[in-house]
Amino acid sequence: MNKIICLFYLITFSLIGFAQAPQMSTSDVQSYGHAININIPNSDYSEGDFYYADADKNEKKGELNEALILFGKAAFEYNSDKKQAKYANSLLRLSNVHYQLNHFIEAEQMVLNLALKAYAKLGNKIGQMQSYGQLGKIYAASNKYTQSMWFYTQQGILAEQLRHQNGRIESILGIALVKAKKKEYNLALKDILKAENLAKSLKNTHYNSQIQQQRTFILSKQNPKPKV
Repeated sequence: MNKIICLFYLITFSLIGFAQAPQMSTSDVQSYGHAININIPNSDYSEGDFYYADADKNEKKGELNEALILFGKAAFEYNSDKKQAKYANSLLRLSNVHYQLNHFIEAEQMVLNLALKAYAKLGNKIGQMQSYGQLGKIYAASNKYTQSMWFYTQQGILAEQLRHQNGRIESILGIALVKAKKKEYNLALKDILKAENLAKSLKNTHYNSQIQQQRTFILSKQNPKPKV
């Protein structure tokens, strides 16, 4: 375990050291969360593709410490190869693994200091929107409600500009989560209803489970079961 942690931080420090150096190209733009296609032309080959694919597999299997190392290696290789959209995407995935491990400071730094800046330089607004959503989630988990609300709001603003409907729904649900954590239950329920109506109008069932879970959680807080 100690070897894994040491290797990860060695990669992390290398990434931060390289953050200001790369020349970025918009030809590699890729949205956060989408699996890459490793059957790529030789001209687009990067060792990072193989690290990324293995990291994705490990994360899905729940082997988070291994995924942490592999996403870090993927990001390092993409940055070295000046494939900046893939680099930023790997950083977001790396942040999300940290989030799952409750490493909230590390999860924040991966996005705030690296991924968000890379997406901004690329002019990739979808990547920026995804970064804002990730930061909103991290700050909510860290009980930093003001920061979380701000980033979820920025996510929603960009989603409106881009007409990115999933981004709009995620922003509304994120804001509802923060309001629920602040015990503003009625306001949170209104936001959940807003997200639900938007999803129904788009015939989007992807968020049904999340909407139901958030509503159930809030109602349980409003009407706690009596102690036996």
